[in-house]
Amino acid sequence: MLEQVDLSLVNWSRAQFALTALYHWIFVPLTLGLSFLCAFFETIYIKTGNQEWKNLTKFWMKLFGINFAIGVATGIILEFEFGTNWANYSWMVGDIFGAPLAIEGIAAFFLEATFFAVMFFGWNRVTPKFHLFSTWMVAVGSNLSALWILVANGWMQYPTGMAFNPDTARFEMQSFFDVVFSPYAISKFTHATTSGFVFASTFVIAISAYYLAKGRHQLMAKRSIAVASVFGLIATLMLSFSGDEAAFKDAKHQPMKLAAMEGLWDGTTKAPLVAFGLINGVKQPGDKQEPFVFEFKIPGLLSILATRDINGFVPGINDLIYGNSVHGIVGAVEKIEKGKKAITLLAEYKEAQKQGFENKAQEIREELRQYEDYLGYGYLERPEDTVPPVALTFYSFHIMAMVGGALLLIFAIYLFYTVRGGIEKATWLWPFGVFAFVLAFLAGEAGWIVAEVGRQPWAIQDLLPVHVARTDIPAGNVKTTFFMFLIIFTALLIAEIKIMFKQIAIGPKEVN
Repeated sequence: MLEQVDLSLVNWSRAQFALTALYHWIFVPLTLGLSFLCAFFETIYIKTGNQEWKNLTKFWMKLFGINFAIGVATGIILEFEFGTNWANYSWMVGDIFGAPLAIEGIAAFFLEATFFAVMFFGWNRVTPKFHLFSTWMVAVGSNLSALWILVANGWMQYPTGMAFNPDTARFEMQSFFDVVFSPYAISKFTHATTSGFVFASTFVIAISAYYLAKGRHQLMAKRSIAVASVFGLIATLMLSFSGDEAAFKDAKHQPMKLAAMEGLWDGTTKAPLVAFGLINGVKQPGDKQEPFVFEFKIPGLLSILATRDINGFVPGINDLIYGNSVHGIVGAVEKIEKGKKAITLLAEYKEAQKQGFENKAQEIREELRQYEDYLGYGYLERPEDTVPPVALTFYSFHIMAMVGGALLLIFAIYLFYTVRGGIEKATWLWPFGVFAFVLAFLAGEAGWIVAEVGRQPWAIQDLLPVHVARTDIPAGNVKTTFFMFLIIFTALLIAEIKIMFKQIAIGPKEVN
């Protein structure tokens, strides 16, 4: 008999974690991209010896430092929440999930912190080349931190390199290298970091466009735009390729997420890609209602993206719930039956061990092996519970994709005007720099909504539902801390914005 779940506790725990993660992702992408941009700026200074490039580098480093400090604070809280709000999760997979996070703290963060001081305070205390080396190490360290965190997140999306231990009811690591080099981990890292590069590039362009509009620091603004537009354009192209690869992996390992991303309820060959549309919000699994109020589709493109074959079959939400024997798809209905059998066998195994019946326990253990991959499904009550929020996933994905196309165009236009000259006269273009920054922020947040909301109800894909991963504490405690964090994070964000605006108003030091 499964215990009664306090859904208010689960929902408030999810809300608190989402709040922290979304605030954290305001600061992280700027850290990832701006660290490399500072390294590029300083490299040009070392190559040219031009004092203007040094002053330019110092200016962007100052903004990087302000953002870095606040980003660390939200990141630490995010990791603590695994223990406070998700104790069952931490117990069941702690040695797997904790390993990359420990490496992130021991290796990447300390690498970052060691050279951070040299980068900020060592301009006149170390040689120019060692200072440049320190700047590059901060950039590498920042992105290595992201690597290990995204390895952990990638494992949640596609658990591998582990085995279930019925004696402890835990998933235990079998291969560290399978976890680190999981195709999902690599895909998550490349996609998330390149999105950070894009965000930071729009940040530099937006501030530089502001200086152009104000008639201040013209040379610095043009040089900053030149580097940021090239970096942003390359990063956006990389982002589109990594996004395509991520969708291809979702088709294999998270087909329900892909179906929700495209609002695909019934699977088909030559599946069309929905370019844009309005979701029918009242549609339910198994009914005959149309999935969209209206939509514009590109024939066959989803099959190409998901299977690399225009004739490939892409399963829909109904196929994944109820099964499709023609295409060999096992539905959630059957998986839940197997999952409940696994839970029953696990209880029988523990009872046999408790009674000292070792032979019987071993027999049960062998039978359990046939069902343990479905253990997580046994905690779901209805097959329809495997469906994530379709509308939120669909709109978030399409916002992210459309913004990517818009940013590619904006970077290309900025680069064109910078190369041919006349960027300071293209007044119509300047507002698009600020607009690009807002779009990049929205796309980054939307991307994480797709990644995390799209795989609900799972904390670990197919293995551990969110409501089982929770900590058994009063919902009121989580609700209280939710609003505490909301106030604290908002105050930190306001403080960062005020400090940033103050530094932007001051601007970089001018060469006399």
